[in-house]
Amino acid sequence: MGTDLRVGKLSLPGLKIGPESAMPPLRCTLSKNIRTDLSEDDGLFIGYGLELTALPHRMLDDFDGPSTELQFDCVTLENDFLKAVFLPQVGGRLWSLYDKIAGRNLVHANPVFKPGNLAICCAWPAGGVEWNIGSRGHDAYTCRSLFTARTQDEDGTPVLRFYEFCRKRAVYYQMDFFLPAQSQFLYARMRLYNPNDRVEPMYWWSNIAVEQEKGMRVVVPATNTFSNTYISELQHSLRKLPLPLTSGEFDCTYPENYPTAKDQFFNIAAGERKFEAALYAEGYGLVHTSTDRLQGRKLFVWGHGPGGERWQRFLTSPEGADYLEIQAGLAKTQMECLPMPPKTAWEWLEAYGALQVPPEQLHGQWPDAVSAVASALEQKLPRQNLDATLQRTRTDIALKKGTMLFPGSGWGALDLSLRNSNPVPHLDFGSTGEQQEPWLQLQQTGRFPTLDAGAVPHSYLVQEEWFELLQKAVKGAEAGNWYAVFQLGLNYFSRQDFERAEQCFAASLRLQHNPWCLYALGNVRRCLGDLPGATACLEQALRLRPGDSSLAKETLKTFKENNDCLGLERCYALLPPSLHRVPMLQFLHAYALANLGSLAEAERILLQDGGLQIPDLREGECSLSELYVYIQCEKARRADRILDPAAVPVPPVLDFRMNQRRSQ
Repeated sequence: MGTDLRVGKLSLPGLKIGPESAMPPLRCTLSKNIRTDLSEDDGLFIGYGLELTALPHRMLDDFDGPSTELQFDCVTLENDFLKAVFLPQVGGRLWSLYDKIAGRNLVHANPVFKPGNLAICCAWPAGGVEWNIGSRGHDAYTCRSLFTARTQDEDGTPVLRFYEFCRKRAVYYQMDFFLPAQSQFLYARMRLYNPNDRVEPMYWWSNIAVEQEKGMRVVVPATNTFSNTYISELQHSLRKLPLPLTSGEFDCTYPENYPTAKDQFFNIAAGERKFEAALYAEGYGLVHTSTDRLQGRKLFVWGHGPGGERWQRFLTSPEGADYLEIQAGLAKTQMECLPMPPKTAWEWLEAYGALQVPPEQLHGQWPDAVSAVASALEQKLPRQNLDATLQRTRTDIALKKGTMLFPGSGWGALDLSLRNSNPVPHLDFGSTGEQQEPWLQLQQTGRFPTLDAGAVPHSYLVQEEWFELLQKAVKGAEAGNWYAVFQLGLNYFSRQDFERAEQCFAASLRLQHNPWCLYALGNVRRCLGDLPGATACLEQALRLRPGDSSLAKETLKTFKENNDCLGLERCYALLPPSLHRVPMLQFLHAYALANLGSLAEAERILLQDGGLQIPDLREGECSLSELYVYIQCEKARRADRILDPAAVPVPPVLDFRMNQRRSQ
């Protein structure tokens, strides 16, 4: 057969993601404390471009309903060797890549769609290959639709295109996938374009989930690694160590050896070919390679600790396969962005395919294993062919117009309305919609339409150009518009200018009492360390919107941080019965009960129905196990016994501790 591109449907059991949160995301959910042990010659941009919130996006944190059968649009590319299935509504994710010759999937095709709280905007499903742009973390569009189009190469080979406007960096990006008729590799041609007059911190990582098996080895042409340890939810530690025996503990190129969750950022030398292979014991598996722009390579494993194994089952299915991830990025690590010059395009080509090497070479000494994989890859896909294909397809594919299959968001169309010329004429961004309407009016008239205090804000924007337009409007015609002043405050908040943000939110409240500014003001005070002031504002906001699940979670979490369990219970009592069934809110209620002395009731909540399942528990968070341990220690204290917290066995269903080794 030639190459076929077809549109269809994919059914998966799983959790449906509900509407976006109404509230702006003002809580830091990404690591902000990164300890490093590096040399002055490593030249990493650690900390550069890291963002503390998901702004301007809204959170996708509503997926705690019952499991149901879900249907997704899918686009399939297929030839005689490979079958690739993509999901436009899931950030263009490559859900499966089936090797028709070997009769097995090269990537982990998750049999369920079970989002967890791992992404910038919360919801994130495991499996397949995802694409992350702009700022550190699983992308804001990982559970959102991308523009989807088809075009073709000069020889008629069909090309599948995904594209969008990155709101965090105000850049355009596109991904062109093609599978020539006789190719044993799926190609992914990536293009980022910075149309701005300023340098933008830029981030990209392609994350590839692969089924993990005993005897598997990950091979990459490097002699050392930047090894990352998960210390806590918001703390990481990065050290440069030799390969393959990091710290002399174990061979880190065998995933089965890891006792806990771990990242390895492999340090590939500048002149070496960029590749990473995840090969099973018999020498067969997936190889990923790219042109040199994509210099970083990473291995992520959950490890064999109780928390890692719990996360595996939490994100897949009880009987599903374990997985690991090999990843490729613009920078050497994920603790940094790279400075992208103004008016610049960055392009690279990735290739995904099967590779076979003799098992005795794969499991030999590290240099021999690297040499064997490099030789097999070069024979199957010469490095110079990849470079030549990248150059040829710039005009033959990348700059060609396509035919739209599925629409994306209206943010690209809005951005184009700001510019004097269209920097991406080959990409059709359609038209603006309801979310963009007030911003379009601001751009065209200098006026920002006001909003009823009880209505949900249309959207949020913190891009530099909109910040300047808001400042000008609020100094002039919109000085008395509470909604415009509130939006200006969010722009100051996103720049960590908390003093001006607080002034804006307070001014907006004087103009119109509303839950949005109370919520925002509470977050300013939380960031400034004034937790009593934060809880006071958030409680007022909750009294105005008691049925808002996102607001309830943020309010109760802040009361927990302030160790004000009486206040937490007071706010829990404000919620309608439907929210009392939300798992995260049940947990926060249990926390308050335990700390107020009602140990039995708190323990009952944790253990009911086989154990409390919290779909939106944040990656790295250990609050469930900590609460369980606290309850057991307090019960022992009441019985005049002393329990060592470290010795308390935690039920597996409650144990998400990523840095906890399994007891021998």
